[in-house]
Amino acid sequence: MHDHDRVLILDFGSQYTQLIARRIREERVYCEIHPPTRDVEWVREWGASGIILSGGPSSVYDEGVPTLDPAILELGVPILGICYGMQLVAHLGGAKVERGKREYGRAGLRVVEASGLFDGFDPAEESQIWCSHGDHVDTPPPGFRVLASTSSLPVAAFGNEDLGIYGVQFHPEVAHSVRGEEVLSNFLFSICHCSPSWTAGAFIDESVARIRAQVGDEAAVICGLSGGVDSSVAATLVHRAVGDRLTCIFVDNGLLRKGEREGVERTFRKHMGIRLVVVDAADRFLDALEGVEDPEQKRKAIGGVFIDVFNQTAIDEGTGATFLVQGTLYPDVIESVSAGGPSVTIKTHHNVGGLPDDMPFDLVEPLRELFKDEVRQVGRELGLPEEFIGRHPFPGPGLGIRVLGEVHRERLDTLREADAIYLEEIREAGLYDEIWQAFAVLLPVRSVGVMGDARTYDHVVALRAVTSRDGMTADWYPMPHEVLSRISTRIINEVDGVNRVAYDISSKPPATIEWE
Repeated sequence: MHDHDRVLILDFGSQYTQLIARRIREERVYCEIHPPTRDVEWVREWGASGIILSGGPSSVYDEGVPTLDPAILELGVPILGICYGMQLVAHLGGAKVERGKREYGRAGLRVVEASGLFDGFDPAEESQIWCSHGDHVDTPPPGFRVLASTSSLPVAAFGNEDLGIYGVQFHPEVAHSVRGEEVLSNFLFSICHCSPSWTAGAFIDESVARIRAQVGDEAAVICGLSGGVDSSVAATLVHRAVGDRLTCIFVDNGLLRKGEREGVERTFRKHMGIRLVVVDAADRFLDALEGVEDPEQKRKAIGGVFIDVFNQTAIDEGTGATFLVQGTLYPDVIESVSAGGPSVTIKTHHNVGGLPDDMPFDLVEPLRELFKDEVRQVGRELGLPEEFIGRHPFPGPGLGIRVLGEVHRERLDTLREADAIYLEEIREAGLYDEIWQAFAVLLPVRSVGVMGDARTYDHVVALRAVTSRDGMTADWYPMPHEVLSRISTRIINEVDGVNRVAYDISSKPPATIEWE
């Protein structure tokens, strides 16, 4: 990626680090997240146009907290410290970091002068910012001057223009800092002098060249195609690079949404001209799920069968492939390089992962530098139909983790029909693109109802719809009551065995988006 200006983000454990990266990418500047243990030689060789030090939960005075190689501050590369990153700059520069003044939420920022980091701001006006800290700086380090303050923070921002080093005590990357994007933009373009050249078209050209260099002129490649956005874009990108040497394998596990298999066959075999092998393995997956209720055990069972079916199909088809395409995304990569190590496992990743070490393939991961929204941009640039690019995320284990409790063919059919009605109605209402993810869940309970003057004791379907930017946090979508009414009426009238529909109004956190 040396053809582009690029920004290095050193992650000190902030929950917002990925947001920093996303904001920079939105400005069409390439960036990567790395741990703060990188030494000055590594940073120098990486060749950053600018460096951002993230926030974090630590205090600079605690034992064993992440810190920074002080020599990085002397590289002559512009640096922006955010929250803990600012405190670390102050601490290493000889200033005192004050402890015990907790501040969470909104505050009013007033800048000293409208230049540099705050170019375009009016010193006579306050702008809303978002704070989340327990320590702060009352006096900037020697050589630095105060750039902004709030009613409770005498030093909400400081800087040394000669060194190109700045710090802000607030979080410009979050939406609640209403002009935070301007602060980051000023840092990127006025201070780091970056060029906004990180585009979908540039990524495609560079990726095709990289794939060809990795695979060579003769090797065969296989891809496990799920029909989701990630695998569809990855497959199309690799196909552009190697052509007919790519074989895609689509495993029908019996856990798909209504019409999923037919849509994949129609798009990739008939319209995209990609060699596609479809395997009907529903019975094998359902046999493996018999008697399994625990969601983690479901994931392991589904993943194990998938690997067996995929490997056997690759052998049976005689592809002779030595390379395997995976739709790994950047959030999957950076989870393993945070300041505190990998995040706690809430549940195994939705995409089938954990490939055995003895699988005879080298991995091709063309999307490992991208966030989800960037994958969609690349897909559109590649000419994939919007029905694939704009679709909501769908977990690798499919309906297996949306049928709560034990999975049976009959329960899958019930959920499949209810889910299809739900998605059809929100599309008809023009709401699909406003919602980040929507799906139905079949609960492991029955409820009493009345139909045709007779008592029923049938299934309960829960509906989930959330808004989100990247799936890390999410809020429930305020579905119009008249739309909910139509959906509920149709599901109860048209899906046998359902007499009750509920709507989930939980946010993430504390809930997760998927129920299992």
